[in-house]
Amino acid sequence: MSENRYETAVAHYFEAWNTTGSAGELAKAVEAAWSENGTYTDPMGDVAGYEAIAGYIAGAHAQFPGYAYRLEGAVDGHHDVIRFRWELVSVADGSAPVAGSDVVTLAGDGRVASVIGFLDRVPPTA
Repeated sequence: MSENRYETAVAHYFEAWNTTGSAGELAKAVEAAWSENGTYTDPMGDVAGYEAIAGYIAGAHAQFPGYAYRLEGAVDGHHDVIRFRWELVSVADGSAPVAGSDVVTLAGDGRVASVIGFLDRVPPTA
């Protein structure tokens, strides 16, 4: 299997996570990245389907306005499973208060079927 398949899926995934325009733009990006019954699970939530995933992403942007998701390191994959690390980076100063690791299972069409996310670095709470 081609490494490009994994990199393409991750590129679409980050396009969805970095869409900050209209709800319609976000919905379109989510549909390009996830399969119809796709899921996203991390310590903060567990959602399924386009609408719920788009809502979850919009919520993350509301919590961290002015931040973008960035791939950290290489994409690693075999069969239909991908793993990679990411950071949430301030566009203003480059700080990255949040980082994590995701494990993605691909659907037959190359879109995301499921994501299991881990938070590796989070801001301290007061």
